[in-house]
Amino acid sequence: MSTEQFDHKLAQLKNDLVTQGGRVVEVTLGAVEAYFESDQAKAHRVLDGDSVIDRVDVEIERACVPILMMGVADEYRVRSVLTFVKINNEMERAADCAVNIAEVVLLDSTGDEAIPKTFRVMANSVIGMLRDASRALDSMDRDLAERVLGYDDAVDRFKREISLDAQIRVAAGEFSVEFAFRLRRVVANLERIADHCTNICEQVIYLKTGMVVRHLPEGWSKPAPPEL
Repeated sequence: MSTEQFDHKLAQLKNDLVTQGGRVVEVTLGAVEAYFESDQAKAHRVLDGDSVIDRVDVEIERACVPILMMGVADEYRVRSVLTFVKINNEMERAADCAVNIAEVVLLDSTGDEAIPKTFRVMANSVIGMLRDASRALDSMDRDLAERVLGYDDAVDRFKREISLDAQIRVAAGEFSVEFAFRLRRVVANLERIADHCTNICEQVIYLKTGMVVRHLPEGWSKPAPPEL
């Protein structure tokens, strides 16, 4: 098989991944809106959307096998296929987190507690990370991928602030324990989605540069060459 045929298949695979990324953004946005609005119909639509994502996830993974069997031995091209497999997995897992949020909405609840304003900021940040991760993949934009990695610390900070605030409000009788637990579950899943975004962008940087992205205790650092 020629490299031209391989590249055509690889480009098609990448386009399918970018489209899949759009689906993940859509279900995540739907899950967040369903939670804000206590809208069970929207929550059900998230579950329906996830069914499509699961099907496409399998299709993309299966499509990678014949591409690898085409016999092209170029390191970058082979690495691209393997990287796309990893990105595909991250997208599917991010969608699973959106489903977890939607399932919280589908639980019966009679509480009237107000969702903390910080939660909306956190949710918007995570959805922005998802969109930018997909855009970084589409354009192989290393700079955009690095910016997404920089947002992760802010999301972690939002999670800590919301969790602490919920504990204080439970102690003060402003939040029920049930509401606080559900809020904590939603926030935890948003944080996991952000983690999947950073994993996608790490793969984009690796594919673009061949360098390994390292996470140090003090935060994200610039890519460094792999150790020999």
